[in-house]
Amino acid sequence: MDFLINKLYVVVLEAIRVWRIFMYIVAYIGFKPIRTYITRKFYAAGIKINDNTEPHNMIVHNDWFYHRIACDGSLGWGESYAEGWWDCKKLDDYFYKILQNGLYQELLFPWEKLIRYLTFDAFNRQIVGCSQEIADKHYDFGNPFFKSFLGTSMIYSCAYWIGAKNLDEAQQNKLQLIGRKLKLKPGMRVLDVGCGWGELCKFLAQTYNVEVVGVTNSKEGAKEARQRCTGLHVDIRLQDYRDINESFDRIVSIELLEHVGRKNYRSFFELMHRCLSDDGIFLLHTIGHDNDSIPRTEPFVWKHLIPNVMLPNHKSIPVAIDNLFCIEDWHNFGPHYEKTLLAWRDNFVINWPTISRMYENPTSSFYRKWTLYLNIGAALFRARKAQVWQIVLTKGLDGGYNSVR
Repeated sequence: MDFLINKLYVVVLEAIRVWRIFMYIVAYIGFKPIRTYITRKFYAAGIKINDNTEPHNMIVHNDWFYHRIACDGSLGWGESYAEGWWDCKKLDDYFYKILQNGLYQELLFPWEKLIRYLTFDAFNRQIVGCSQEIADKHYDFGNPFFKSFLGTSMIYSCAYWIGAKNLDEAQQNKLQLIGRKLKLKPGMRVLDVGCGWGELCKFLAQTYNVEVVGVTNSKEGAKEARQRCTGLHVDIRLQDYRDINESFDRIVSIELLEHVGRKNYRSFFELMHRCLSDDGIFLLHTIGHDNDSIPRTEPFVWKHLIPNVMLPNHKSIPVAIDNLFCIEDWHNFGPHYEKTLLAWRDNFVINWPTISRMYENPTSSFYRKWTLYLNIGAALFRARKAQVWQIVLTKGLDGGYNSVR
């Protein structure tokens, strides 16, 4: 059944591609009024086109940019930047203005609502095969590549910047915060669902003398995690999270829910409930949104960088955990992600000469895609259109839970 559903999904996308070709012709015929309309929209958002007076203004090198916006919305926006059709000195400020003034929502990919319905409501794009796709296309891109901008910890999630002077300190703060929230005792068994490159597994095992099981479907992630955790009571497993069937005293999930998918939330939380001891603690760390005007996925990021990813809505989590978990604490530190993403961006830009030597034919398109992605992310959190939540869940602890900050 999943095979047929995915084939139908591909057919629908092909029909949209044909329709887009037709719309390009229409846009070509109506070029002048379209350019005037789009220029006015940018100006209303505080952005001037072909004006160097402010770093957030944009310089258009190819007038077909206006066709791309008219036909492909935000998808064409990103693709045209990757192809060098326009430039901006301060992309984070540029996208902040766009998000703050509602321009992004206004110029969304015209098919975004249909794609969103097909992806998240009609079809399930987060089945096992699709979950593996994100590991193959994104996380397995290469450990040296990610290390070049994530820093020594290789933690690919929001850092905690209170009292931190740099990225490594902020990521260490986050690990310590998680450890305190889990209230660990020596000898406990801990499950890290979606363990990335293993730094959290290493930290918990070393600091609290606990046994940790880390689960990932990324081959490169598992390889790095096993090296990091050598000699510790850590078992790194290359498997899908749906195959877990054991009992744990504590469970932690750091930015995995974005890859679970709305249609799978309930089954995910039921699995976590089965695996958690009756007096256990489950810490869920996820990006999310509480603003329905922002799509659950970004078309450019979905297509070119992170396939099948979606942001949970703040309303969907309580529904999915109903009669399973008690919400003990809900901590939002979304603004910290802006600083994290900008630190990654700066590392990426500084280390690009080294990164580019990792590949036989490095392209400016690759560089521009990643800088665009990191800047859009920073702007999204600065504009408070996306959040970072750490949610502490239990089956109902006797005497309650003392929150940690």
